[in-house]
Amino acid sequence: MKRKLLLLMAAMMTAIMLAACGSDDEGTASEGNNSKDDVFKVGMEAGYPPFNWTQKDDSNGAVKIQGSKEYAGGYDVEIAKKIAEGLGKELVIVKTEWDGLVPSLQSGAVDAIIAGMSPTEERKEAIDFTENYYTSDFVIVVKKGGAYDKATKLTDFKGAKITAQLNTTNYKVIDQIPGVNQQVAMDNFPAMRVALQSGAIDGYVAERPEAISATAAIDGFAYNELEDGFKTDPADTAVAIGIRKDEKNSDKMNEILSNISEDERQKMMEAAISNQPAAQ
Repeated sequence: MKRKLLLLMAAMMTAIMLAACGSDDEGTASEGNNSKDDVFKVGMEAGYPPFNWTQKDDSNGAVKIQGSKEYAGGYDVEIAKKIAEGLGKELVIVKTEWDGLVPSLQSGAVDAIIAGMSPTEERKEAIDFTENYYTSDFVIVVKKGGAYDKATKLTDFKGAKITAQLNTTNYKVIDQIPGVNQQVAMDNFPAMRVALQSGAIDGYVAERPEAISATAAIDGFAYNELEDGFKTDPADTAVAIGIRKDEKNSDKMNEILSNISEDERQKMMEAAISNQPAAQ
């Protein structure tokens, strides 16, 4: 009798454990296997404040990065949230290196690039873009009180060690500076900030929001208002959402963007600059 009771109890415990395991597996599958049509996967560097950055929590509306304990915040994240909401989808942020963004979009790893990317003619050969969601201009970030702090013209940077991000129009315009000492392009803006602080470079070319962000984060930085600045195509200083050539939601995305007023966009950018982590 005792043996039968023990066997019965063992069988009951096994059944309970199997049921628990089955429940856990089902929950995991539900989280990991959302229909592709239910999510909007957005690629960004999460390292280009105030457009996008990485932080430790969900403060100020940050969104968790896929496969990470960290979160992405910034202007691009706010735009992505509006697009996802308008499409009726769950937003998923995929942190991707700059050079990997276009390949990730082409392969289907992400559904869109919202990463402060300009819709240049070169990029349009590979992918399409929505209407612009931000427009800026190029400035040069320098050390406050340094040799180029008071520069107002491109000619004032003769001999200066200047760089910009790899594979961007920012880097291509450097050759417009007469006599410039053009440095090797860098992978990201945090690296450029470190290089400027250390004296490895005298300045770097950035869009105005990044320059405002840098000077807000680092007291020893300034940026130059150029009287006769860089000559650029309008697409070089605009920012749009990168999408695949066959994107079926392109019209809907443009409709969503058109409903964001210029005043709201400026307030979103001001909030992003204010909310960026101090270290970035």
